[in-house]
Amino acid sequence: MGQDRESAKVLVVDDLEANRCILEEIIRNMGCCPVSARSGEEALRLMGQERPHLILSDISMPGMDGYELCRILKADSNTKSIPVIFISAFDNPKDIVEGLSLGGADYITKPFIPEVVQARVGVHLRLYEAGRELEAMNRRLQVSLNEQLRQLEQEKKDVLYALAGIAAKNSSYKREHIERLNRNCGILAQAMQLSPLFGDKISDTYIDTIELAAPLCDIGNIGIPLELLRKRAPLTEEEMAIVQTHTTIGAKLLGDLHVGNDYNDFLRIAVDIAHYHHENWDGSGYPEGLKREEIPLAAQIVSIIEVYCALTDKKNYGREEAFAIMEGEAGTKFNPDIFRICHRISRQLS
Repeated sequence: MGQDRESAKVLVVDDLEANRCILEEIIRNMGCCPVSARSGEEALRLMGQERPHLILSDISMPGMDGYELCRILKADSNTKSIPVIFISAFDNPKDIVEGLSLGGADYITKPFIPEVVQARVGVHLRLYEAGRELEAMNRRLQVSLNEQLRQLEQEKKDVLYALAGIAAKNSSYKREHIERLNRNCGILAQAMQLSPLFGDKISDTYIDTIELAAPLCDIGNIGIPLELLRKRAPLTEEEMAIVQTHTTIGAKLLGDLHVGNDYNDFLRIAVDIAHYHHENWDGSGYPEGLKREEIPLAAQIVSIIEVYCALTDKKNYGREEAFAIMEGEAGTKFNPDIFRICHRISRQLS
């Protein structure tokens, strides 16, 4: 066995003291530690204090018999893996079948033959220990696998952020613009959480997630020709149609990415943001022409913050100037309730 024999505890359950004494002596001679109980009820009480590695239980006992004891043990996740060997004076096949069907591991008949008892007990102790070692190994493997998956998902996110950075650079946005965007989206979402209008829709996890996902809003620009993104002259209608496809390109890129369960919320919100952050409150936006509450909340938040950051970055407007311009679009481009909250906490924005 993987453990010292002296540390292996074997619980003997029998209402007859003579039987308990014989079995205790056999078990002690094996180098194991015997513990005895006079009934199924006493056995359960003892197991509440210390769990044995193996149980030898008589079948016929007053009160709770061996079958009922086994049924209770196998129904409990904490004790179901402990092997139970039944003891009986009868060698009836029906008794054997019933005991095994309840989850019993083996069957020993009386009168006891020490060599047989030792052989059966030794086998099941080794099997029990092997099972525990296998469970421990599986747990270690699961921990290792989870860590590898976590690293893999983080690498995928790193690739996404790298692509988002390239897309932003193609659009002549500086790195600081992306950092302001995610930070300000988190600030706005946090303020909305305190509002009775949005408190039930925004959790602490949501705030963290939107802050992580916001920088991916324009990741679809990776698929737009560079000359269109940097064109200074007004875009033609055909050129504008091409530029607008960055929303569907970005949503597809993110949607095709398979990630683990821990990243499902992140991916769902990132897709919503990339796809719908150019939708307008009055339905005049693109690509789907959604309006009002049809637009995912995360996209509504990013829509406001993206315009604010663009006005104060590319256009070099001051904070109050930017909000004065944006106010004219509250109720048409922006959700007016979110705009009011954003304006109210504007001094917190970077």
